[in-house]
Amino acid sequence: MSRKTISSGGLSAGRRILIIGLSGAATLLAAAMFVALWAAWVFQGVGPAAREGEATTVSLRRGASVPEIASTLERAGVVRSAAVFVTAAKLTGAARSLQAGEYLIPSHASMARVLADIRDGKVVRRQITIPEGMTSEMAAELLSKEPALTGVAPAPPEGAILPETYQFEKGEDRAAVLKRMMDARDEVVTMLWNRRQPGLPFSTVEEAMTLASIVEKETGIASERPRVAAVFVNRLRKGIRLQSDPTIIYGISGGRPLGRGIRASEIAAPTPYNTYRIDGLPPTPIANPGRAAIAAVLDPPQTDELFFVANGKGGHVFAATLDEHNANVAKWRSVERSKAKGTGESVPVGEGGESDPESIKAEP
Repeated sequence: MSRKTISSGGLSAGRRILIIGLSGAATLLAAAMFVALWAAWVFQGVGPAAREGEATTVSLRRGASVPEIASTLERAGVVRSAAVFVTAAKLTGAARSLQAGEYLIPSHASMARVLADIRDGKVVRRQITIPEGMTSEMAAELLSKEPALTGVAPAPPEGAILPETYQFEKGEDRAAVLKRMMDARDEVVTMLWNRRQPGLPFSTVEEAMTLASIVEKETGIASERPRVAAVFVNRLRKGIRLQSDPTIIYGISGGRPLGRGIRASEIAAPTPYNTYRIDGLPPTPIANPGRAAIAAVLDPPQTDELFFVANGKGGHVFAATLDEHNANVAKWRSVERSKAKGTGESVPVGEGGESDPESIKAEP
């Protein structure tokens, strides 16, 4: 058979190679398209169901690499493919800004959402609340008992933190959270101090915080704080002793509830915090006052009131003269006697704070 016959009756070797090459390329292209479509489905489509409940909690350590983050997510069952996650993070640029922390991934969340949440740092925000009037020692104990925090935070000076609700992340250092509380207090006090009323009977921030802490412990009713503050400011101006039962309690127990009334012997005891026996303010705050109490002390209303006593309804009645005050005390004692008859108990000397029948009682 001639070369001409072979050439006309079949394909040349070069053409056969070209066809095989094109066929292979088509196969590879089809495979690549399949992989791309699969990856797009894995990235954009419905994610895996949570293994338990409606969401999965995942913790990503600080300093983790993108592959480590991807593997952690895959092991937790919140993404289908660590490889796709790594590729998507690099292609979208998110790899440069993935943030550590604790994440709550909803069941069936797409990988796109998971990546976006980690890029944007949408970590689980936990909260801890320091109530108004809590002592620094008790606040430090509250921090120490929070299992999601780490490290140690010693009790700061009394009155050094701002009672409020603070957010934190799992694994955050207790000292860092405490510093935020102290920074918040400094910010509020600086702002209010710079706007303070002229002519107040104290000259330092520490003295203001001490008086604010007494106001905080004397009443739990926000609307009463300005009037209570005005009473104490008026007494300081006139050189009258403050006679505040919460200061006695602080001298006895460091501000922890006594669980009983104040004894007559304790009112007579000459401690540095007994404002029935000392002139002016005690040496330090007796608690951490809230924003409203601080504001009330630094800008009290103009009144002539010098006394207040419990009214039997959780609040107080105020008076400008001793005669008015004694009449209010008599009414309170009548209420207490009526309650005691119903329970068979005797009327206590005093319980401190807003329920104290003896509050601000002595003649100036």
